[in-house]
Amino acid sequence: MLRTAETPDSPLVAPDRLPEPTGGPVLLTAQRGLFFGPTALAPEDLYSVVERGAARRERGRVTLTPGSKVGTNTYFGRFSATYWQRWTAVDRVEVTAVAAGEGRVRLLASDTNKVARIVDSVEVGTAAGAETREIRLTGPVDRFLDGGGMWLELTTELGTMTVSEVHWKVRAPRSVPVTDVVICTYNRVEECLDTLQALVDDPEALAVVGLVRVVDQGSDPLESRERFSAVSAALGDKLVYLRQPNLGGAGGFTRGLFEATAGAPEEHRDVLFMDDDVMLEPEILFRLTSFGACTQVPTIVGGQMLNLLHPGHLHISAEYADPENLLVGLPTPGALQEAYLLGLDERLLPINQERRADTEYNGWWSCLIPASIVRAIGYPLPLFFQWDDIEFGYRARREGFPTVSLPGAGVWHGDFGWKDWDEWHRYFNLRNGLIMAALHTGFSTKKITARIRHLLSVYLIGMHYGLSATLLQAVEDFLQGPEILRDGSADAAAMIRRVRADYPETKVHKMADLPDDFRDLTVVRSGGEPSSDRLTWVKRAVYQAAGKAVHRTGFIPAGDAHWWHVALFERAVVTDMGETGVRIRTRDKDRAVALAKRGFEAIRRLRAEGPAVVERYRAAVPELTSRENWARLYNVES
Repeated sequence: MLRTAETPDSPLVAPDRLPEPTGGPVLLTAQRGLFFGPTALAPEDLYSVVERGAARRERGRVTLTPGSKVGTNTYFGRFSATYWQRWTAVDRVEVTAVAAGEGRVRLLASDTNKVARIVDSVEVGTAAGAETREIRLTGPVDRFLDGGGMWLELTTELGTMTVSEVHWKVRAPRSVPVTDVVICTYNRVEECLDTLQALVDDPEALAVVGLVRVVDQGSDPLESRERFSAVSAALGDKLVYLRQPNLGGAGGFTRGLFEATAGAPEEHRDVLFMDDDVMLEPEILFRLTSFGACTQVPTIVGGQMLNLLHPGHLHISAEYADPENLLVGLPTPGALQEAYLLGLDERLLPINQERRADTEYNGWWSCLIPASIVRAIGYPLPLFFQWDDIEFGYRARREGFPTVSLPGAGVWHGDFGWKDWDEWHRYFNLRNGLIMAALHTGFSTKKITARIRHLLSVYLIGMHYGLSATLLQAVEDFLQGPEILRDGSADAAAMIRRVRADYPETKVHKMADLPDDFRDLTVVRSGGEPSSDRLTWVKRAVYQAAGKAVHRTGFIPAGDAHWWHVALFERAVVTDMGETGVRIRTRDKDRAVALAKRGFEAIRRLRAEGPAVVERYRAAVPELTSRENWARLYNVES
């Protein structure tokens, strides 16, 4: 049955999560031992590795032939003991499994420097017989404060062995809160339905959560597809499908928080945000909710991002932002960045997050937010898109609530490196970055104006006129103050598309549609980076002012489209970062001069008016993040 918001809740709770009658400690599955991904599109070596011999790996079972060895010292196979010791009071983990045949199962652990040790071991079967039985191994969580994890090693000699139903169990200090999943979607119907289907296909993981709320803000709704009927029938009472006008990711995700935290505090639910376009590993439901239930203080528990186009790569394991320089996604010390998880390090050991790396926020591609944090700090800001997750994480951090990006809890999301910077949503990246700087830094106008001046100068010299206009619009709108957030920025999303439509180089063309002579599309690669950015910029500016060009036209690969290289052309055909088409940048001296003048004025205003505008933003936060404000935006009762 398709749920409505008025239907009474009746969440399905996993059997090993039922609280004791006293409401005291709870034995729960922290993670399952999986040997294969949810789909063949996920590399199986992210789960288990056949180190010797041969083995048949299935989702929840592995069968080893004689003389074989299988290990789970992998991204999804490890138990991240260092994170559990740092952030929870859990003192031991118990691994249970069903084993048949003849062989050995060991529980291994690593120290900070990846040196392995045996923690526990079980002999399975004998040469005379091999009955199926449950095995149990125990590992103290006591020597991992700076780094290290645990994993299984399965070996056979003369016989075969099958191991299945592996569960890593811990004892939570209190009853486990009910957690609802919230998926925000906008015109990504098939991807969103794939995500829902992945939940349906893993009933054990689905049983961990309460409701699955889908907030559909698109013009192409999920309910228009036949697949939706089948998925909604399979989810039954667990599904709540809501439609509303497009208020961006902030508005969609916050609607889930809004619904989950209605009523009295004891009725509130934690919320697990999930992007609509991920390739979902349902195991993340176990890992985020279990970890969150065991933390010593309310904690935002983030899932990590694996690259969808390159599924063996981890985007980043822990990150921070530099708002005054409008930068996000910076790796914290010791964090993995664009790490190839299927590779080996210089010592031929697996690449894992061995040493713990602390993060300052987590993206909302998958992220658990406790209701208690919402009650303490309010709801997200109505920023529409980008920096909403970062601002919420830093606001929580300021009030004493940490964020943990948990290794082994990951979903596959579209590679950021394959998304072009010159898009309409960069307006929100820039404008909201300024808002973030206003709320969470000293807002050094010297540093911020220097950054904007630098961005504008390289955009203009690289014939990025539409991106220059996007930047300036973001600065000018920021200076209007918090009133620009009054409508949840819905008007701003439409406005910036109109602004950018006047700039031809913002459009992507298919190669087949270009009328050019192939001789005008000869690839011209860039040289090395300039020894002096400033001197190189001045040289390029003088050439452009004089109407000179080293190249009349040419084709520039995306990886070579640096400002100092593009500036050498009168007309450059540049590959879009997604490599689906090209953009044509053509020199326009008059437009460059007009944008430069506009930029000087915007920077002057930012320097003069910035400090007063900052105070207005700070004063407006309580109202902007209130339940009443979001109820107004949703046009519902608060």
